[in-house]
Amino acid sequence: MALGARLEIRQGQGLVITPQLQQAIKLLQMSNLEVEAFIDAELERNPLLQRDEADHDAEPAAEADGPVVAEQVADAEARADLDATHDDVSPGERATGDAPEAAADAGGAIDWSKAGSGGSFDQDGEGFEGRLSRELTLSEHLQAQLSASGLSPAETVIAGVLIDAVDESGYLRADIEEVAERLGCEVALVEAVLGVVQGFDPVGVAARDVRECLMIQLKDQNRYDPAIAALLDNLPLLARRDLTALRKICGVDDEDLREMIAEIRGLTPKPGAAFGGEPTSPVSPDVFVRESAGGLWHVELNSDALPRVLMDHRYHARVSGQSRSDQEKTFVADCLAQASWLIKSLDQRARTILKVSSEIVRQQDAFLAFGVQHLRPLNLKTVADAIGMHESTVSRVTSNKYIATPRGVFEMKFFFTSAISSSEGGEAHSAEGVRDRIRRLIDGETREADVLSDDRIVELLKSDGVDIARRTVAKYREAMRIPSSVDRRRMLKEPA
Repeated sequence: MALGARLEIRQGQGLVITPQLQQAIKLLQMSNLEVEAFIDAELERNPLLQRDEADHDAEPAAEADGPVVAEQVADAEARADLDATHDDVSPGERATGDAPEAAADAGGAIDWSKAGSGGSFDQDGEGFEGRLSRELTLSEHLQAQLSASGLSPAETVIAGVLIDAVDESGYLRADIEEVAERLGCEVALVEAVLGVVQGFDPVGVAARDVRECLMIQLKDQNRYDPAIAALLDNLPLLARRDLTALRKICGVDDEDLREMIAEIRGLTPKPGAAFGGEPTSPVSPDVFVRESAGGLWHVELNSDALPRVLMDHRYHARVSGQSRSDQEKTFVADCLAQASWLIKSLDQRARTILKVSSEIVRQQDAFLAFGVQHLRPLNLKTVADAIGMHESTVSRVTSNKYIATPRGVFEMKFFFTSAISSSEGGEAHSAEGVRDRIRRLIDGETREADVLSDDRIVELLKSDGVDIARRTVAKYREAMRIPSSVDRRRMLKEPA
């Protein structure tokens, strides 16, 4: 059979993404610090751009339907340019992880001190390598352990607040009662979560004072007894070297006292000193939520975090008139097009963030009013359908964005919680709400005969309209570090 060359015309379909749309999408998922770094690089590269130094007051926000007050914006253009559908995105972009994400835990760690690397869109570039090579901070080390702790969403939020209040030496600088009041939960729950955080590495972290720090380390070494407890209660006497008084208080002889003092000297009074000591940048929220009259919630963008750039039309008119060669004319035209698109993309980014955050506040108004136990089930699709955008757009908006509420500053992804269906066909129950019911049922066990098996808990929950499997109850119970029914029965039997 003879071989020969021939010409053929074939028609096919392919997924493409324009550079302008790619820039808009990348800007949408950047944090405000990364956007600021990108803007600085564009100001150096594009002579037609200049920073807007004027002092802009926040624009008044108009009321929205429902329990949210938000600025009403025209979103058709923003959806056209920022809300990428499957026809707009190339296979290469989907492979980078920009696809819709599941609801993330609240305890995810972000390195704000290294955010941005000069505006590059390369996620594996110099900035990423710098984050890998630098020394790990204490906060990042604790957040990594929090992600693997198996705590419930509410407990994870509490633990995240406590970790944020740990200083560089490893001590907790927050009042437990104040944290409980701000998050709308019981002080006992905050104390329980603090006990979990104090079990993280390094041993002694999140202690409220030196005595508690040393006590945690001694308990970890199984060396905490009444004598050394009395010594820790009288550390001022140890500092003054009043050994006679210490011997009397602890009820030990000279040799035992010397051994106890040697043990304390072998402990670490600053457990966080071994980690990176570079100053951490505080989280700058992208959105503020404030309570207004009538039980409504006022949602507005953080004007201080919004980058403002202008295009110098006078300078463009002067340089374009003086351009002689085709290369100069092309450069000026490219700068003009890129400056116009950047300004438009920043405006659309702000509008889209406001739209998504307003819907999140509308869905989770019960949390803002009553506390962390009242989080509702929420996923990306629910928000996307409500605002008429694609799930991938909502996923990008909620990445590295923070909302400042009366109950604290939270990452947007915190408000997305899993749902458990109702056995009666009604409204679904949030996973955190179901965990709280399981905890309360088990807390009611006061006698050996009261101990509930996982099957019995399933029956009680189904009678309350919660359709849940036995393995799910076991998973939630283990995540809350609650022993099995056999172990609980044994624990209640021991005192007798």
